[in-house]
Formats: sequence, C-alpha cells, structure tokens
Amino acid sequence: MASLSRVLRVAATCPPGRSRNLGLQPLAREARPATEKSVPYQRTLKEAQGASEVPHGPSQPLPSTANVVVIGGGSLGCQTLYHLAKLGVSGAVLLERERLTSGTTWHSAGLLWQLRPSDVEVELLARTRQVVSHDLEEETGLHTGWIQNGGLFIASNRQRLDEYKRLMSLGKAYGIESHVLSPAETKNLYPLMNVDDLYGTLYVPQDGTMDPAGTCTTLTRAAVARGAQVIENCAVTGIRVRTDDFGVRRVAAVETEHGSIQTPCVVNCAGVWASTVGRMAGVKVPLVAMHHAYVVTERIEGIQNMPNVRDHDASVYLRLQGDALSVGGYEANPIFWDEVSDKFAFGLFDLDWDVFTQHIEGAINRVPVLEKTGIKSTVCGPAWDMPSTRRSFTPDHKPLMGEAPELRGFFLGCGFNSAGMMLGGGCGQELAHWIVHGRPEKDMYSYDIRRFHHSLTGHARWIRERSHESYAKNYSVVFPHDEPLAGRNMRRDPLHEGSCLDKAVCFKSDTAGNGRDGSTPKKQLSLLDYDYYGAYGNQAHKDYAYSRLLGDEYTFDFPPHHRVDSIQKECLACRGAAAVFNMSYFGKFYLLGVDARKAADWLFSADVNRPPEMDQLLVLQSRGSTVYTCMLNQWGGTESDLTVSRLAPSAQASPLTPAFEGDCYYLAVGGAVAQHNWSHINTVLQDQAFRCQLLDSSEDLGMLSIQGPASRAILQDVLDADLSNEAFPFSSHQLVRAIRLSFVGELGWELHVPRASCLPVYRAVMAAGARHGLVNAGYRAIDSLSIEKGYRHWHADLRPDDSPLEAGLAFTCKLKTSVPFLGRKALEKQRATGLRRRLVCLTVEEEVPMFGLEAIWRNGQVVGHVRRADFGFAVNKTIAYGYIRDPSGGPVSLDFVKNGEYALERMGVTYAAQVHLKSPFDPDNKRVKGIY
Repeated sequence: MASLSRVLRVAATCPPGRSRNLGLQPLAREARPATEKSVPYQRTLKEAQGASEVPHGPSQPLPSTANVVVIGGGSLGCQTLYHLAKLGVSGAVLLERERLTSGTTWHSAGLLWQLRPSDVEVELLARTRQVVSHDLEEETGLHTGWIQNGGLFIASNRQRLDEYKRLMSLGKAYGIESHVLSPAETKNLYPLMNVDDLYGTLYVPQDGTMDPAGTCTTLTRAAVARGAQVIENCAVTGIRVRTDDFGVRRVAAVETEHGSIQTPCVVNCAGVWASTVGRMAGVKVPLVAMHHAYVVTERIEGIQNMPNVRDHDASVYLRLQGDALSVGGYEANPIFWDEVSDKFAFGLFDLDWDVFTQHIEGAINRVPVLEKTGIKSTVCGPAWDMPSTRRSFTPDHKPLMGEAPELRGFFLGCGFNSAGMMLGGGCGQELAHWIVHGRPEKDMYSYDIRRFHHSLTGHARWIRERSHESYAKNYSVVFPHDEPLAGRNMRRDPLHEGSCLDKAVCFKSDTAGNGRDGSTPKKQLSLLDYDYYGAYGNQAHKDYAYSRLLGDEYTFDFPPHHRVDSIQKECLACRGAAAVFNMSYFGKFYLLGVDARKAADWLFSADVNRPPEMDQLLVLQSRGSTVYTCMLNQWGGTESDLTVSRLAPSAQASPLTPAFEGDCYYLAVGGAVAQHNWSHINTVLQDQAFRCQLLDSSEDLGMLSIQGPASRAILQDVLDADLSNEAFPFSSHQLVRAIRLSFVGELGWELHVPRASCLPVYRAVMAAGARHGLVNAGYRAIDSLSIEKGYRHWHADLRPDDSPLEAGLAFTCKLKTSVPFLGRKALEKQRATGLRRRLVCLTVEEEVPMFGLEAIWRNGQVVGHVRRADFGFAVNKTIAYGYIRDPSGGPVSLDFVKNGEYALERMGVTYAAQVHLKSPFDPDNKRVKGIY
C-alpha cells in the first residue's frame, strides 16, 4: 500500500522511460492490460466466473428472428432493451460478446449530477434518476444500488461560481433543489474539505450514485420479465444488409459465430467497439477511445455520508465509496487507445502516473487528509501501477444516437464520454421511442448522429482533434460563445480565401466543420492548425492572436466588443444603412422528380406551390414566390424551418438550375443543420415511396445576403434587374438567383451565386456599397438583429419537440386548406385541446447580459426558462424568448400571457421583465417591405 503523497514523490523522481515521458511519446501509446485490480464492483461481477476462465458458447440459443437486436450489454444497451420492452416491443434481443457490463460500464463511477448547462440533459438526467431510484425497484423488488448522498460542485474562481448560479436558476424551472453555499457553509457540510481557496459551491442534495452492476442486472431482469432476451458470450461478427426496390440500404440480419438473427433493426450500443460494429454495416461512427483513470483510497475516517464532489477547476472528482473515495478526472493529454482489442473484457490498463498526477494534486488540495491516505491495490509491483479504464469520446463530447443516414434500421447509442450511466435512463428511453415511433419524444438533435456533416463523420483528423479538445475541456466553464480551436478549416466556403471577409473576420464559428463569420474586429487574424494544447510533443502556439481574442469572449458578462466595437457597429449599420453577410455555409438543395409536388405538399407545412412566372423583361430569368415554411414530424414538432422556391421548368441545366421537367423546388437551409435536413427529407421520401430525388448543391453555390435600407440602391448597381417593389416584391425570387428575403427584419436580398463567381460578386457588392455605408457583418449580429425582430432560430427557439403553433408560427401551416401534410393531425389536435405552453418574448429595461437558461417568473412562480437571449441595439434592451406553462396544467391562452407580472432570474438575481405579443422592433413589418 502507498499513500497518495508517496505516489506523487515516486512519480516525480522516476526515471525517463518509466513514467516521466510526457511530451516525448507518440500521440497514441501502446495499450497493455494490467493484472487483476481491486476496484469497485469487480468482485461482484466476476464472482461467478474466474478471471482466467474462457466462456464457451452463448448463454442461450439464438432466435432465428428478432424485431430489434441490441448490440452491447453496457448501460445504454440494458437501458434501451428495458425501455423497448416497456413500450411493448416483443422479440427484442440483446447480444453481449462477453458478460453484461464487461466493456466500460463495470468500472464506471456511477455518478449522477442533476444539473448540466443544457435543459435537455437536465430532463434526461431526471429520467435516469427516476428509473434507478424508483421505477426498477418498484417493478422488480431489487435494489439498484442507488445512494442519494448529494453532490457538491466546487468554485475556486468568480466565473465558475457564476456558472453554478446559472445552473441553480435553470434548476428552479425543473424543480431541482440546489443551493449556492459560502466557503463557511461548505466547510460545515464537508468538514474534511479545504475551503481556503473557494469562492463558493453549488450543493444539490438529491444527487447520488448507482451501482453499475446492480443497475444493469435489474434492468435486464425487468426486460426479460416483459419478454426480451439477453444472450451473453455471443460476439457479433457481421451485419447483413439488403437493398430494397428503391435502392435504399436496410438492415437484414445480425451474424455471429453461433448463427444469425434476421432483423430489420440493429442498435449499436457497443461503446468503444461501436466503430468496429459500424464498419460491419458500412456506417461511419465518429468516436475515439481514450484511457480514463481513477484510484480508490483506503478507509478515510469522517468521510462517511459526505456528498460527491466535482472540482472542475482542478479537473478532479471525488466519489464516495462507502468509507473511502474514488478519485478521477480529465486531463489535457489523455492516452489514445488506437487498437481496440475485441478480446478485451473486464480489463484494465496500467495507469500512467505522469498523466494522472495532476488529479492527485487537485484531490489532496481539496481534501488534505488524502495526502496520508493509502491506495487500495492488489497489484504485485510498484504502487503506481493502478487501474486505468477506457471510454469512447466524440468530437463534441455529446453521445451519438439515432438512425444512421447510410443505413435504414441501424441505430446508434454510443459515444457517451464517460456519462453512459448518468444519461443512460433518459437516453435509453428516447432511443427506444425513436426505434418504435420514428423519432424521440424530446429534442435529441444535440445527440443525433445527423448533426455531423457526412464529410466529417469519416474524417480521421477532424474526429481525433475535436475529440481530444472535447475531452481536455470537459471540465471547462461552459461559456455562451465558446468556440473550438480543433478541427478548423476542414470545409471551406467560396469566400474563405482571398476576400476581405476572410481577412477581417475574427470569430469563425465552427458550423459543421465550415467556419462561418462571427464578427469583424479591426485586426486581421488567421486560424492555425490545432496544437493539442502542447501535448504529445506538439509545440503550443505562442501569442496566438485568434485564441487570445476568442478568450475575451469567455465571460458571462458582455464581451469587450459588445458596445464599442464590432457587434453594435454591425447591427446599427444594418438598421441604418446596409450590411453584407456571408451565408455560403447554408445548405442548398433541389427537390425534383415525378412526385416532387406530392413530396413538397407532404414535407412542407406551408403551401409552396404558388406557380412560377416568366418575366418578359428579364430574358431567360424566371420569377416566382419564395416561401418560409417548416418541416414537421408526425407529432407536430418542428424538424426544420427553411425557405422553398418553386422553379419554372428548364430543359437545359445551368450553374443555378438543373435540367428538369415538371416540378422542382430550391431549398435553402441553415448550414449547421444541413445534414439533419438532408436526412429528414430523404427519410420521408423513402417512407412515403415518393418518386423524386434530392440534389445537394451546397458546395457548388455560395450565398451573400445584403440587408438594410440601402440594400436596394447597392444591388441596383450590381444586378441588371428591376428591384422595385412592383417588379421584385418581398418573398419572391428571380433566377439571378436573387431572393428577396430577410432574416434580420430589413429590406434585403439573398444572392445565390455559382462558386466560381462568388468572389467577383462579393467585390462588386462591396465596391457599390462603399458610398452607402455597407459593412461586413457576422452571425453574432444576426443573432441580435433576428431576436430583436422576433425571428425564430431553429434549435434555439424552435426544436423537434416544439410545434409551430406553440412557437407562434401558425402562419407557416396550411391548416385552412384541405391538403394533408406531415404533422397536420397532431397540430389539429393541439389546436382543438389548447396549447399547453407558448413561446413568449420578454424584454428587460436594464442592460444586463442574458444568454438562455434563465428562469422565467410569472406572478411569483417559475413558469419556464429562457431558450435564447441577446441584446437588441435598436431597442436598447435585453430580449429573451422562452416557453411558459400554466402551473395549474391548463392551456396557455393569450390572456394568460398578457395578464401576468414577469421577471427573469439571472444567477439568482431577478429582473423585472415586460412581455410582448409582437416583436418589440417594427411590429407592423414595414421595413421588410421597404417602407421606412
């Protein structure tokens, strides 16, 4: 046995090559399994099977067919099977290559923290807690090992405490008890803790831990009792695929060494082996495996019943382990596990103390008694050979879920970044609902595999860089305008190089790997290759101007340039003169074919079939209407908002239009969600057997948007077309292709330009706009301008579990017609029974920064939380949008909205707010019509 202090001394003095070789080693180190370790749950899990015993054959015969086959018996596999069984799915089978939990689940810490900086994750965590603390025990009579000892988040700086205060405010919207404690109050709660360097803590009394083995055993017993099957010792060797009559690839069967199972649905819950399973089916699974370590201490007097601790700034967690502690964390130089062995089960690696030492130092600082506390170990050898686990990590530190775009019937439930136990209950329920009903109940876009552009899911460098940075920043403060440094410039739009935009724009938001323009500071900056924060022998960038300026954004206050520099300047220039926005990252699709009109009627909530016209004054140029519409799911939730332009038939292809007969529609969708839109449309086309196709021209076309009172005068100098209201009315398009639309509430046009012509067009626009005060602007200005005008942002104000009726977008729905469309029945039912929640606009007179997640108070009760907030420079107020409910459970009428006194809670402080039924800026929509 060795004390933690001795471990630190030994690690500091051990010779090079033994452990002190960080910075000289290659990116990936050889993964060598360690000998048997004494770690939590290991003896419980393996008591029925000796460590050296080799299993022979599956634990029971394989069925010939199954409705669903779940691959992997870890947390997600067991939770998904359980929830499939609860939904009444018969013939569901779980295949585990070894024994349940033998992958990464068995050595999980089993922590559950209820508060996260995401409202969706808070809901998922609440579901997990309900399952493990109540539902399973009630169903089976078995205890899952749930222990409610509370959770304590440590703040050793002001920004961290501000982050916790934001979490506390969000928790009020969900009824989660939490308290911000002073250092003295923290000491009273946790006497063994050093609080001398603390600003405060966040205490959540109902946080706790679960036993991974007990939880998974109980889940599978409950599932089997409902007719599911669990087959251990049965490794999957292949996925058989068939191609249907329409050319669509679909799952046909799962193959093993012991036979095959015919099935239309496979769920990949294989953890670090998920990429291997994906390759069997031709599906790209963007994750990497890394070592993740912890140690278990000897008994500590006085630690009993203490809450679990997360010291984010020290990057360490302390999990109560009876009368001991498990100590672990996340470091900037994790060890990659490149060769994932398919023979690895109930295994561990020798811990690299060079990597792990920082966590021990942080733990000793926080709980000083650890310095003289021993470490449990049954290892024959030096005390620093302690167990190291391995987990799967993804490019954005979010799980991978949903149906793979490449293969119908192949679902993902993997890449949980060490949070599989914590998120398992919520995600398992949503995944089961996804499989049975075609979509999850909640908004799962942030987890949906379709959030990644198809060009990136197999891009090894992008996956590795982004996964590393996500791991290294796992415990970093989550700021509203955080941007990655890894994986940049993987996709470049037509204006990326050689334009003033590229040189002027600083904050390049990472939109599906394609940098969109954030804002335009005075300095010319460039993005450098990712330096891995100086790990793995890489030289960290010195005086990296972009990173330094981006760091100024990391605040819960207004950023330095909020008023005096770019954002205000861009917004007011757009309102007073004109601004040009580079929107080339937008997705641009053509929907055409024999059934294109039928597909458009079914896909789009609005009527997009206004006939195009031929304008004799514009030679070879068609003119038609452009319609803002939504695409819905069968539950009436909003899968997308986009613009659709119906095109006139063309016998000859051009850079702007494919050759076609019949009907064709041009779709413009947000770049960050282009893959989601593409996949949703194709899924609907396949399910409805429409004879039409979707063409992707996103890389062939660029897009510039010129917005503001002077936009007509500027473009009149560039375009050989009549831009008057009579010749070019609002919400129409002409085959320049110019579309008169606005996403900021001003007179303006979008120019959709062939890629090769983008730079000349941009330069011409800038030259014409020089005397009109035209400025470059970025998406941060769009955020401010659009919220000021009340325009919705998809996946902020509008998500797959929000209906257009709830979001105030009833005008996008053709409910006054008899035309059926996807989601119509759900909307009609919702309209008949009344809206149970409604999106409202709130303004605060004080100039106070808000970003979303703030609690909404009405008449002294919390009725919701803010989805999106920003500062409106024209109205000079903070503006927030959020959904509110009636605490009594009744419909939320307009009278309910109007007849209340409102306040918004920011970091525990409430600010009086005014509610608006129309947007606070230009409520009569005069400006978009050119009326100033």
